Amino acid sequence: MLVRIRSKDGNFRFEFSPADGIDQLVNKIIGTASENVDPSSITISNQPRGNETPANRLKGRNLQSLGLKHGDLLFVNYKDLATSNSPNTSSPVDQRPLTSSKPQPAPNVWDSAKEDPVDVYWRSADGKIPRSRDSRFCKHAANGMCDYCMPLEPYDVAYQTEHSIKHLSYHAYLRKLSPKTSSSAALALPPLSPTSYKVKVPCPTGNHSSWPAGICTACQPSAITLQSQPFRMVDHLEIASQDIVERFLQAWRATGLQRFGWLIGRYEPYDKVPMGIRAVVEAIYEPPQEGELDGLTLGIPWEDEHRIRELAKSAAAPLTIVGYIFTDLDPTPEDRTKNVYKRHAQSYFVSSLEAIFAATIQKANPTPSRSSSSGAFGSRMVTAILTATEDGQVDISAYQVSEQACAMVDADMMEASVEPGIVRVKEEDRSQDAARYVPDVFYRYKNEYGLEVKKSAKPCFPVEYLLVNVTHGFPQSPNPLFRSTEFAIENRPGLEDQRVESVLSSLHRLGAPSLQDTRDRSKHFELAKWLSDWHLVAFLETTQLLSPEDIKFFIRTVTSPRLLEDPSSLDELVKTDGWQTLITFARESAPVRPSTSAPTGLGPMGDKIPQDAFDQIAAEEAARGRGRGGSSRLRVCPHCTFENDHGSSDCEVCGLPLG
Repeated sequence: MLVRIRSKDGNFRFEFSPADGIDQLVNKIIGTASENVDPSSITISNQPRGNETPANRLKGRNLQSLGLKHGDLLFVNYKDLATSNSPNTSSPVDQRPLTSSKPQPAPNVWDSAKEDPVDVYWRSADGKIPRSRDSRFCKHAANGMCDYCMPLEPYDVAYQTEHSIKHLSYHAYLRKLSPKTSSSAALALPPLSPTSYKVKVPCPTGNHSSWPAGICTACQPSAITLQSQPFRMVDHLEIASQDIVERFLQAWRATGLQRFGWLIGRYEPYDKVPMGIRAVVEAIYEPPQEGELDGLTLGIPWEDEHRIRELAKSAAAPLTIVGYIFTDLDPTPEDRTKNVYKRHAQSYFVSSLEAIFAATIQKANPTPSRSSSSGAFGSRMVTAILTATEDGQVDISAYQVSEQACAMVDADMMEASVEPGIVRVKEEDRSQDAARYVPDVFYRYKNEYGLEVKKSAKPCFPVEYLLVNVTHGFPQSPNPLFRSTEFAIENRPGLEDQRVESVLSSLHRLGAPSLQDTRDRSKHFELAKWLSDWHLVAFLETTQLLSPEDIKFFIRTVTSPRLLEDPSSLDELVKTDGWQTLITFARESAPVRPSTSAPTGLGPMGDKIPQDAFDQIAAEEAARGRGRGGSSRLRVCPHCTFENDHGSSDCEVCGLPLG
């Protein structure tokens, strides 16, 4: 980047990298001086007069952390060594050299925040909306630019209106709060602060007893006016494959009971919205739950959360929990293939109970941010609902709740209502055990005359004031991280059971014990695809057959982008101790062929006899043995193998002749 310097010796321009330190800038300044500069006297400012900062105080900082951008102008002042050492100097300066070990101030909380890779990406990107040359108004050459074709800022109002974008993306909102034209000092300060509606305890003034014994304007929260949130933390929810949703729906289709699952995925840039972010879902983990026809019971926090988070991090593309999904489906009485359409504009989109639950989950999962004074702001946890469409089919709806909703739930100000689309505001409570202060809450709406009216939200208000819409969809060319969804899903007792025996039998069926001895690429492909299953990996971790290190290597292998393309992708996996343990158990649990009169299994012409033939021979021998050792009336049907103890010539079950 280019940095301009103006000093008493003239104007200068230098090329720097954002990662360069203040020492390199100081060396450039000293090199431009016409006299012997005292390094301890160098001051830097972004203004011609005032705001001078001694360079010594910036020791250890890089240019990017100071908020310097391409083209910034710095005003520099300094003194020569003779003047600095003169006893008649009127104003003392710091005589310590720039390289002295001066104690550094404590780092800011927001500087140590470890942001998601998608945030790091957008902070380093320009983010502007490119525009092509306008044939009607652009009169300049092809390489020129004017007001009609210059790029737009990501928060441009006209662009948002033209493309029906209701909410700014998170980073576009940050650019709006702190545009690049701001001063360096303004850019260095975080523009966001978490919303809080709690009473400050103790009071900052210290003039009275803490709440609920006393309260004043300094410690009480201000009145709340509910309004649509101008930004959203996640702009789009993408399910990597339709099979993920279909497998999740199978439980509801089999039982009619509602289901809940945590969305396992990652965050990526989303190019349909300026500086957008999308949550890509690669799997759904179903925690222990009790489903009902009209709801479900769930434990929060859930027992396996830490294990699942750590397992997801070990994937080839690190994953995390990006939200949750649940079903709300009710078949229509007249046609069981259709579902009741109950979430619409004349009813509700998200019930008050669901909104409070979403606020609780979002508050418990904040997003690390260097733009917030607390080091965290908002949440990217998405709420996805599988519900009926107007034509009775099943579709996904995705939402978040606003920061106001999270702050109100955190202050214990809201509760669910009997009417799903209505939220109740709790009453104030001054008891010592459950002290609750509820400020005035208002919301705005347009009346029947089209006039905007401000109304009190006590005792209730519509839940729509708390919602933030999130678009959703599936990729046009699916390329999921996990290639299979065949293995049984966890916590579905009686419907699907996860058993070690089924894993071992499948490994034997797919030829895993002889994988190193065969060069059949199709065998590698089938086995690799079956192993690439989130539910299988999560189950194997609970069996303790594989060590924690082997499990991490296992999930990295089966989520590799080249898993199905490279025949040698499993070579390193089969050498691990955990895999050898699995294969040993698979060999020992292999089914044994029944003993027959033809043990070699070969016919007169050397052809292999099918297993069905052995089974039929064994059944006939068993029938003859039972006939000899038992009653003479016991006759086994050769067609259905039912044991008939009557004297009739026909089978009692299938009705076919016994002879």
